[in-house]
Amino acid sequence: MTVKRSNISASNSESDDFDRPFTDDEFERGLGAALARRARTATGLSQSAFADRYGVPATTLRDWEQGRRTPDSASQSYLRVIAQMPDAVADALHHAA
Repeated sequence: MTVKRSNISASNSESDDFDRPFTDDEFERGLGAALARRARTATGLSQSAFADRYGVPATTLRDWEQGRRTPDSASQSYLRVIAQMPDAVADALHHAA
């Protein structure tokens, strides 16, 4: 009986943890992940192709999309511009090189 109660209480504490509000850091990582995914989805490219086309390391992009890291403010702005004008950004980068 004691074992079952400890399992039940563990189960309850896990559900309590699930229902808790996000910390500021967790919330920011989630927004960064959504922004990175939205920009890449707008291009229709794979992570690798997006990274090559826009000069973002593939590992960084993957970390952003998975919420392990948060893009800094300049990167967030870059991702927003890519999401709105993917071809114009790619053309500008191509002509600048």
